[in-house]
Amino acid sequence: MISQWLIFTETRVPKILDRSRCAVECIVTNLMSIDSLQMKDEDRKAIAENCKNATENKIIITHGTDTMVKTAEALAKEMKNKTIVLTGALIPYTFRNSDSLFNLGAAITFVQSMPHGVYIAMNCKVFAWNKNQKNLQTGLFEELP
Repeated sequence: MISQWLIFTETRVPKILDRSRCAVECIVTNLMSIDSLQMKDEDRKAIAENCKNATENKIIITHGTDTMVKTAEALAKEMKNKTIVLTGALIPYTFRNSDSLFNLGAAITFVQSMPHGVYIAMNCKVFAWNKNQKNLQTGLFEELP
């Protein structure tokens, strides 16, 4: 049985931005609220289309950590003149000691400072989309050689 704490019907991003006292202007769009393990190729295409059609060239995507790299790969094939940073949380926002606030804050910093490309911001680090993996033993993202 899935815990009700892990069912998302709306984005938590506005609450996180408010709680973090974010001073950067952010436009929040809730495209979908699904578990990343349930995402299909058409979901990734929808994300890519929305990014492509966005007038902004700096985009952050909050995403489940299990398939974040797969979505980043799909975006990298489509995006050329935008900086896109995917981030998420290993401990969800609704749980004590969540890393969601810090990871989103890091993503906001990285999206402002990185050149065009697709990145993943997790665990105080930023990774090129194709140079990282989630280590299931440690629960951390790590750089690939």
